Amino acid sequence: MPSSRHNLIGSAALPVSTLVISIACAFVCGSAAAQWVKPHSPQMPAPPPMKFVSRDEREQLNAAGDPKAHTRLAIELAGEHLTRAEQFTSQKEYDAAAEEMGRYLGLVDDTLSFLSTMNSDKAKTRDLYRHLDIALRGHLPRLTLMRRTTPVEYAINIKAAEDYVRNARSDALDSFYGHTVIKDDADKKSDKATKNPTSTPETKHP
Repeated sequence: MPSSRHNLIGSAALPVSTLVISIACAFVCGSAAAQWVKPHSPQMPAPPPMKFVSRDEREQLNAAGDPKAHTRLAIELAGEHLTRAEQFTSQKEYDAAAEEMGRYLGLVDDTLSFLSTMNSDKAKTRDLYRHLDIALRGHLPRLTLMRRTTPVEYAINIKAAEDYVRNARSDALDSFYGHTVIKDDADKKSDKATKNPTSTPETKHP
């Protein structure tokens, strides 16, 4: 009789333990499923790239023989950094691409600063601005393509770079055309004043 009673207790305990294990499994699986369907939090935007010109490139630019050589070298170096940024982007190395973007933007900024120290009245200076504008115009579609293939947390900085390059183009075009336009307007006003001088009323003496 005791053995029969023991068998009955054991058989009754078995379903209880099975039930506990089943509940535990359901809880674990439910938690995992809830975590799986939980929406991901949005990524924080990457820090903006630092604009700078390396010491080696600065030495190359300082060694340039004249403003034309300086500007052409700066544009060439900037283009190389943009190419490397494109390559890193295609390899999904977005931090390395961001560093190259910083060096690219640093050279564009430095070129604008360099040209601003020159006499914009001279045709040679306006030609350099024009050359910079042509180069930047070709860079913009490349930046747009990079942005479209870059994760959103990095793409926001490429969008800012696009805006910066557009503004740089605007500055270059203003310097190329602005002086001529202002001078032409001033000349027209001067000619008009010469042809139609303001008449001064005669003073009648008593």
